[in-house]
Amino acid sequence: MGLILFPGDGDTTSPDVAWSYTGFRTFRCRLAQAEGFVLDEMRGFGGERSWSDVSTTLEPLLDRPDDGGGELSAAECTAILPRLEAITGEWHEQTADPLLEQHIEDARQLTLVLRLCIDKDVELLFL
Repeated sequence: MGLILFPGDGDTTSPDVAWSYTGFRTFRCRLAQAEGFVLDEMRGFGGERSWSDVSTTLEPLLDRPDDGGGELSAAECTAILPRLEAITGEWHEQTADPLLEQHIEDARQLTLVLRLCIDKDVELLFL
């Protein structure tokens, strides 16, 4: 089982991005680290730190259940996209390891899906 993020445009040929639940968590942990905090310290992830203590445009992507369901609006996709692209660029400059390479590829695929949601003004769905 896993998680698929895809545009809510009703087009089954639209690109999507998929992770195992563990893979999605690991990807988000790396994103949180890039934003200067530890995801496991946050409420909802085993910690007590409030999301109001953290300032990141990635919060709608990071602060969500691991098991799917829900959506991000086109406006949230628009807010997330520039920071995701910046982080992906930073990762690309780091020493490569297989997991980092996978996270870069996942981020690039997610960027493609986010752009489609923005262009079509549709939600990003989590299934």
